[in-house]
Amino acid sequence: MKRVLLTLLFLVLPVLLVVWQVCFADTTSWYLVAAVLLLLSALPFFLHLERKPISAREMALLSVLTALAVVSRAVFYLIPQVKPIAAVVIVAGMCLGPFSGYMVGALSAFLSNFLFGQGIWTPFQMVALGLVGLLAGMLLRPGRVNRWVLALVGFFLATVVYGLVVDLSTVLMTVTDFTWPAVLAVYASGAPFDLVFGGSTAVFLVLFGTPLEQKINRLQRKYGLLERKATAGDKENCHE
Repeated sequence: MKRVLLTLLFLVLPVLLVVWQVCFADTTSWYLVAAVLLLLSALPFFLHLERKPISAREMALLSVLTALAVVSRAVFYLIPQVKPIAAVVIVAGMCLGPFSGYMVGALSAFLSNFLFGQGIWTPFQMVALGLVGLLAGMLLRPGRVNRWVLALVGFFLATVVYGLVVDLSTVLMTVTDFTWPAVLAVYASGAPFDLVFGGSTAVFLVLFGTPLEQKINRLQRKYGLLERKATAGDKENCHE
């Protein structure tokens, strides 16, 4: 029951916080909103720690993957929407589990926006990229999918899940008369950008998803870090 209540709190509070900042606060501090969301995003991770304490090496692995996601976004800053950040988060969620995937996603969105700019979009990007990592950890298991299935799931997560959440920030910024046609018009205008982001994520997963997964799995086997098990039959066909 405690875990269920905390999970509900984790899902509802970000929405209430953003609505309060947009509709009722005299001055909007998106750094404050992002910081609170960062703390909330850690709740699933702490729930996971109740069952299994995390070591310094495991924290180091999460930090390295977060840094890799941030750098991957920065390297492609000249090409709009073509960013490998979601691909890194998806592989992290698949290999390390949903809670770790959410942490890597939320942290990488927050930290990379110190380079790209903070604003109303930051909390939404944190939640969206965190959900991408969370769902990747729930839907995918290491050794059970080939690169094409991984790319297909990645395209869906980056286009639909990430796009729906992040475009909501555009709705709040631009729509004054909240009607369905106005909201749908904003989502329609953002669809091409979401498709480019999803398509590039799929391409990055095809090219680099398997090598990154193998690197993470090698570290997991060597040091016993946040390892997720796959069956022997799955391992034989996972990278065909």
